[in-house]
Amino acid sequence: MWNNITACSVWRPSPSFMSSRIQTLTPLFIRNYKDFCKDRQTIWTLQNSLCQVMKKTVPTLKYNMFPHCFVSNKARYGQYTKTFPVLDGRIPSVCEHVFEENLRNSEACIQRYSELLCKVSKGGGENAILRHTQRNKKLLVRERLRMLLDDETFLELSPFAGVDLPYGDVPAAGCLTGIGKICGIWCVFMANDATIKGGTIYPISVKKQLRAQQIAIQNRLLSVYLVDSGGAFLPLQAELFPDQSHGGRIFYNEAIMSAMKIPQVAVVCGSCTAGGAYLPTMAEETVIVDKIGTMFLAGPPLVKAATGEDISSEDLGGASMHSKVSGCVDHFASSEKEAYECVRNIILTLNYELPPEETLEYDDPLYSAEELLGLAPRGYSYTLHIKLILSRLIDGSRFQEFKAEYGTTLVTGFGHMEGHLVGIVANNGELTHDASLKGSHFVQLCSQRCVPILFLQNTAPHTPEPTSLSQAEDHTNKLKAQASMMAAVACAAVPKITLVIGGCYGNESYAMCGRSFDPNFLFLWPNARVALVDSRHISTFPQARDDDCIGDDSELKHLKEKLDEESSAFHSSARLWDDGIILPQNSRKVIAQCLTIMKQQKYQTVSLQRYPVIRL
Repeated sequence: MWNNITACSVWRPSPSFMSSRIQTLTPLFIRNYKDFCKDRQTIWTLQNSLCQVMKKTVPTLKYNMFPHCFVSNKARYGQYTKTFPVLDGRIPSVCEHVFEENLRNSEACIQRYSELLCKVSKGGGENAILRHTQRNKKLLVRERLRMLLDDETFLELSPFAGVDLPYGDVPAAGCLTGIGKICGIWCVFMANDATIKGGTIYPISVKKQLRAQQIAIQNRLLSVYLVDSGGAFLPLQAELFPDQSHGGRIFYNEAIMSAMKIPQVAVVCGSCTAGGAYLPTMAEETVIVDKIGTMFLAGPPLVKAATGEDISSEDLGGASMHSKVSGCVDHFASSEKEAYECVRNIILTLNYELPPEETLEYDDPLYSAEELLGLAPRGYSYTLHIKLILSRLIDGSRFQEFKAEYGTTLVTGFGHMEGHLVGIVANNGELTHDASLKGSHFVQLCSQRCVPILFLQNTAPHTPEPTSLSQAEDHTNKLKAQASMMAAVACAAVPKITLVIGGCYGNESYAMCGRSFDPNFLFLWPNARVALVDSRHISTFPQARDDDCIGDDSELKHLKEKLDEESSAFHSSARLWDDGIILPQNSRKVIAQCLTIMKQQKYQTVSLQRYPVIRL
């Protein structure tokens, strides 16, 4: 907002200007407050009051009233957005049977969701929890987060990672990752859960931590590590050590993030062995908890085996040794509570410019979010018009559509999520030639205007093979248009969020910002399917046959069963092909939270820095 001094330095009217300005402002007030200006007496009173105000303020050059150009643009802009057309979200009576089928399927998916969430929340089980809390005297991971984070809900990422994997169950991949506020600043946290396999690192644990770091890099978010890890699971070392995106990448990312001026703070709140010891050592600032925090490449049993010497964990790599002798940590804490208070104090020294605390005004959608359960398609043939979903997600169900009459199998336009402007690209059928060109155009507009993009993905399960020359030409043109859209999506320099509300199939999913196109966040509804092809359409694909390889019905049945199992949302989330499964009725809240998180980097002043902070 303009203050008095600024306004006076820019605008210094003479008294002769007042009369004409009053005549200009009066109609403006009448127009803006027409409900109050219903008679001449009210208008005269308003004009007289305005005149008195301006006469009193001219001698001191302190203006309580500003010309029209000084009215808050944000306030005016918020009023103007209410002129966006309102979507008709009424469900047609002819579609009620589809709605009911979808609703029954959603209820079954949500039951599976609730069962898995309950299973994951138990960590390593009752015995492991008792050993962790009673014998080792340590807090549970969620208790630690309650001490560390502000009193606000946090966004948990990929809670179902590690469930039902070939090498067994690793609930939540053995670590909790997410985004929450510390001292008013959005931060990514990575916290080992030592009740799960003693905090041992599995391949899925590495993948989950790398994804959390990637989110921190994309959105320039401070990272906090709560380290309580027993190191790598040796029987699977070939899957988590040697390759580019294996365990060592975590430490590489720490150095790169520090050079990018993305702060990193670590707390050693348990045993950190082998690779687990590097993570806090490479953080910019580290706190260790007395009696329970230890760091070493090899623990006392290996020292005994190698040298025959008996040594305690505290003497080998305890809090006193590392804070007084090695210098691998920077702060000594006598308790976990003190450690998390220390982290909060460290964050207060980061010299961050906090985003202004503003309460965005917005209207709720005109239609109930609970109805999204009946709009979440159980299959592609059960898909209803995408605008029925949009009308239950965006503010006031208001949507400024772009190219409404062209390429109608893709819906594009602008809306708001809890006050945040967002461009929306939503599947409403097959991604045709015209739809792809329309999507390419709109994505480039959003990039040009610095508007984040939300992709609502429900791609067609397969495209029929061309049977004539004209169909082949149409097929080729469609591929070229889809390639154009892929290029636009890949190069759009704005934040992107993808929400898979139905199917995520084949090449069309790439144009709709699938996982390989690097969206800032990607979430699934519980009914979503992720696969190259839909198992229900596999029989329509041509089968390659020769004399030596004759397919039979049993092979086709086995392939269908395999595809059906591997394409479920829970199979996808267990392997970290997404950032988590969210319930349809919570989608608006989660998307708005992500938009707020991504917005924080606007308030950071970033200067070039060639090297990371190095512990000498």
